[in-house]
Amino acid sequence: MISKATTKFIKSLQLKKYRKQERLFVVEGKKSVLEVLKSDFNIKTLLATGDFLSSYTDSCNIIDVHEVSESLLSSLGGFKTNNSALAVVEMKENHSFEVQHGYFLALDNVNDPGNLGTILRVADWYGIAGILASKDTAELYNPKVIAASKGSFCRIQCHYTDLADQLSKTKLPVYGALMHGENVHNVPFKPSGIVVVGNEANGISEAITATISHKITVPRYGGAESLNVAMATSIICDNIRRSTS
Repeated sequence: MISKATTKFIKSLQLKKYRKQERLFVVEGKKSVLEVLKSDFNIKTLLATGDFLSSYTDSCNIIDVHEVSESLLSSLGGFKTNNSALAVVEMKENHSFEVQHGYFLALDNVNDPGNLGTILRVADWYGIAGILASKDTAELYNPKVIAASKGSFCRIQCHYTDLADQLSKTKLPVYGALMHGENVHNVPFKPSGIVVVGNEANGISEAITATISHKITVPRYGGAESLNVAMATSIICDNIRRSTS
């Protein structure tokens, strides 16, 4: 049985203010919790049903574990129902990484958490080497980001940085997803590079556009005004792999 103080604390981590203050975040659901158990994240506490613990005992024997009911799990997080597990996990530091070989994504004020989570999942699927995010991009540890990534946040490095400064200094080609540019189906992508995608409403900012060396676009054949940024990212990544494989 966990205390009321503990349940109140876990609930507070749904808010960015407390996540930032405590340097902790919440991971919910069977798939995502199993992913984080296999990762190098430091898990502070695991709350799980008896069924989950009996099935995954080997994964749970070195951390602080509490067996709880499904109703309690559901009341602690953002999921309407949770019949497996919830983990309280320590955030990683915002470390930089080498941007030299392979393909990277650069996110310019992508502020919808669901989009960021889906982009992480796309990056994981296509073997993207890492993500550079502007400081006004959605928070990596937002519960909606974690849920939408389906565990991919465990494998994809994400560094928040002064994006314009970083892109202006890179030696890699910088491809920018814009409404007007070279048809992505015809772009001869280099072996390594950075792909910039922009804000859901306003696209890529002027400051970031100035750093782009190759303007590319996903061609439109119908009447839709625009593509969802995560969907566009997926199409671009697919064409990169077609071109460079």
